Amino acid sequence: MSVKTKTAFVLGTWFGSGKAPAASGTFGSLAALPFGFALMHYGNWAVLLAASVVVYFIGVWSADIVMRETNTEDPGMIVIDEVVGQWLALLVTPLNPAGYAIAFVLFRFFDILKPWPACWADSKLHSATGVMLDDVFAGLYALLCTVVIGRFFDSQAFWASIAG
Repeated sequence: MSVKTKTAFVLGTWFGSGKAPAASGTFGSLAALPFGFALMHYGNWAVLLAASVVVYFIGVWSADIVMRETNTEDPGMIVIDEVVGQWLALLVTPLNPAGYAIAFVLFRFFDILKPWPACWADSKLHSATGVMLDDVFAGLYALLCTVVIGRFFDSQAFWASIAG
């Protein structure tokens, strides 16, 4: 296996978290949380958003290679798509366990439910882009819900905790 292929597998499985025997998407989402926390703690939402965009394109590249190497349309071991979606869900989440738990549950809910256009991307785009894009949509739905929850409960305290 070439270095390029090995690199694609390491990144596509998000450092092996996608090789979990069951619920690989959940493990990939969990593995995304500490990285997302670090990006928000040492940076801000713009850093996390920029990282999400960069990892999205790395994900398209790595998913394409893993799909070709395994001859599988959407291998369950690819979880870099969960990383991007989870990070989008974290963009406005306070840096505390409750906020991260809410963002995690919301992202997993929408990733599993796949409301439109996530279901469209999942079923119609038979490519690495489709693998990545359905999780982007799930992450955006979770982000929207996180914003609504923050505004509903206590918007000043919620947004102040984000601003740092």
